[in-house]
Amino acid sequence: MTDGPDATPERPADPAPAEPSPAEPSPAAPEPEDGLSLAREIADAYRTTPSQPRRRRRSGGRAAKPYRPQREDASPLAQHLDALVSSQGWTDDLATHRAIGDWPRIVGDEVAQHCHAVEIEDGRLTVQADSTAWATQIKLLAPRILARLNEEIGQGSVIFLDVRGPQGPSWKTGRRSVRGGRGPRDTYG
Repeated sequence: MTDGPDATPERPADPAPAEPSPAEPSPAAPEPEDGLSLAREIADAYRTTPSQPRRRRRSGGRAAKPYRPQREDASPLAQHLDALVSSQGWTDDLATHRAIGDWPRIVGDEVAQHCHAVEIEDGRLTVQADSTAWATQIKLLAPRILARLNEEIGQGSVIFLDVRGPQGPSWKTGRRSVRGGRGPRDTYG
């Protein structure tokens, strides 16, 4: 230090450099990673580790599941249905009722459009015709139709063909009607 008017006070030696402010990044510190790159690193770490199959042990003394047949061991549904039908005694009933279900195939499409099998009871098949002309045709074809039915569903399953024409109008109306009446007669004017 010097004494005099021009003398400047001596500065003390510079203390340790000031710590960097939190706003300034430190050049030695690595930059923070974003979430995507961190997730990629974790996924890569799991991919490189060999995976071993995990074994699950049953807790407690539970019994193993019973054997379940595989797909190739499956039995056809028809086999089970046949067993059910025969055990219940439905064989004859199903055979005779097939006449109604197979009616279009047995008599042909044209006849089936105009005549419908309605019911079967005790070997008697009832057929409803659209017109009297078709009812007459079915009555004439009855022996052939019966032969075809017995050929298709079993001999003796249908023994009679009951053919009915179209239903006429009923004249029985109201609470009081006379039995044995002769219909409307001349009521048309």
